[in-house]
Amino acid sequence: MEDILNKETVQRVIKALNDFDQSLKVEILNTSARTAQEAASSLKCEVGAIVKTLLLRTDNNFILCLVAGDKKCSLNKIKKIINKKDVSMANAEQVKTQTGFSIGGVSPVANSNRNKIFIDSSFSRFEDVYAAAGHPNSIFKINYKKLIELTKGKEEDITQWENLKF
Repeated sequence: MEDILNKETVQRVIKALNDFDQSLKVEILNTSARTAQEAASSLKCEVGAIVKTLLLRTDNNFILCLVAGDKKCSLNKIKKIINKKDVSMANAEQVKTQTGFSIGGVSPVANSNRNKIFIDSSFSRFEDVYAAAGHPNSIFKINYKKLIELTKGKEEDITQWENLKF
């Protein structure tokens, strides 16, 4: 537990959160939050309240997309928003280089590069959301409106439903 808090990636997130609002705290989970489902189970919250931080590649640029855990990022919607034909998921090496985090612990804050950020507008159904904090076992809880402010992200309709349930 203590080791996770001391990791450089987690320390970067802690600093970014403290600089923004000292009431925001990183929590260490006993179980992995590598996937949205695992995080929701650990936190006993709805999967939709989990922030999936995804890196997309466009031509020579990258975009961070913050997507609700019960949704899937729509590459077609992203293409229309940015007016580009070539948009794809970044690979693990690109994620590490662009964000400074490994897949499973990518935080929406304290990224190595200042990429444009789009935030899934469906998060508006939640007051608070949970995001990764630099490690698969670390998260932070934040008010949705504060997340927009903290990341300077742009709210957009960037998703489609992950699983349709009737």
